[in-house]
Amino acid sequence: MPTPGFLRRNLETRARIVEAIRCFFRDEAFLEVETPVRYPCPAPELHVEAMRSEDWYLSTSPELHMKRLLADGYESIFQIGKCFRRAERGRIHNPEFTLLEWYRAGTDYLGMLADMERLIPFICSYLGRPAHVEYQGTAIDFSPPWIRMTIREAFQRFAGWSPGPCPDSDRFDVDLVDKIEPALDKRHPTVLLDYPASMCSLARLKPGDPDVAERLEVYAGGLELANAFSELTDAAEQRRRFVVENEKRCRLGREPYPIPERFLSVVGRMPPSGGCALGIDRLVMLFCDAQSIDEVVSFTVETA
Repeated sequence: MPTPGFLRRNLETRARIVEAIRCFFRDEAFLEVETPVRYPCPAPELHVEAMRSEDWYLSTSPELHMKRLLADGYESIFQIGKCFRRAERGRIHNPEFTLLEWYRAGTDYLGMLADMERLIPFICSYLGRPAHVEYQGTAIDFSPPWIRMTIREAFQRFAGWSPGPCPDSDRFDVDLVDKIEPALDKRHPTVLLDYPASMCSLARLKPGDPDVAERLEVYAGGLELANAFSELTDAAEQRRRFVVENEKRCRLGREPYPIPERFLSVVGRMPPSGGCALGIDRLVMLFCDAQSIDEVVSFTVETA
């Protein structure tokens, strides 16, 4: 357990980081929104386990509701809020966590990356620091541009094979954790782009290369920080993918989720857009040089 004085210093830094995030998005003319923390159906995804709240669920992500706002004409929105996922606990996981999520109409996943390449240096400046942090003995330089590498390139270079559109998910996940992530440059953020199509149930397929989806993940200091998409706006395709995800869940003995009909009814009205989710707790870990999420939250699942 962190000492009270150490935890207080980290919580003060956390509060300043949240202030900086709000300043950044206000300067970018984004509207801050709030969406339900409890709802009738999460997005059906194979590896996301929702917590029950009576006959509803606690939010695993504000994604579906924020996209409904996009469809209603809210072109630039962001949210900082609590999310919940069952059976996620470890050094960088707590079942209750804080997520920054934002959406911008008229752009794509690379537009979201451009936002991130401005956001993190802005936070550094707001805290009176240069655009780098010292994390676990390594200085991480957040000055853009960040390192970019496709999933195919990363797996070919570090794991010796190239994933197709539907790779074995167990092999993919094991090699990503055991071979890819440890090999990424710790001194600079690294962006992994263009994930296999079967692993991106809410992302648009890449024009000219439908084997991959326009999804990226950002890593820094060995931590996965953010996940961004070019958003899928085809309602029929989105429904098909949700059905497939539920079928996968059933095959593994997991609970299938209700199909989110209200979301599907407006998907076709969404403009071309990009969305990004960034873990606030992990971001604070970087800025506080914290080894565990326990060092940057007021209470964990064990101390609540």
